[in-house]
Amino acid sequence: MSVLSRVLARNRIRMKQIYRVPFERNSERVKQLRYEYVQRVMELEADAMGHELLFVDEAGFNLSKTRRRGRNIIGHRAIINVPGQRGGNITMCAAISQNGVVHHHATIGPYNSAHMIAFLDTLHDILTVQRPEQTRYVIIWDNVSFHRAALVRNWFTDHPLFMALNLPPYSPFLNPIE
Repeated sequence: MSVLSRVLARNRIRMKQIYRVPFERNSERVKQLRYEYVQRVMELEADAMGHELLFVDEAGFNLSKTRRRGRNIIGHRAIINVPGQRGGNITMCAAISQNGVVHHHATIGPYNSAHMIAFLDTLHDILTVQRPEQTRYVIIWDNVSFHRAALVRNWFTDHPLFMALNLPPYSPFLNPIE
């Protein structure tokens, strides 16, 4: 073991995978947007009309995941047999409240505006059957493009008990479902 290796080991310094942080993530502009987001949530909390926060997110999964690392005798490659093409993707969309999972749905392929409208329709049906009283539902989600599509904005116009609140950019830590 070299002197450098011993010094690093003694100081508990190890080689690690690098965690990349975009420059913009902690810029003054993004910090201001986070502040405004928190102010908006606090305004909602102070509002006399009852409301419930619902956190929504989508996540994609590939069906043919394989290990990237393996073991074998020194001098021999670690080999795994895989299909010639990647498997299909599944996208899961879920909504949670402070009481747990409210609704989830998986679809083959990526999510888009039409999938989101179907998800919101089902979520609407579930919530209005469970609580017919006048509760306002605040959907909190990230800034993916189909969340801002005209079709989705129109859905919220047609369903006045629901409103959308977008997270600030580079702020997944403000969404518990992330």
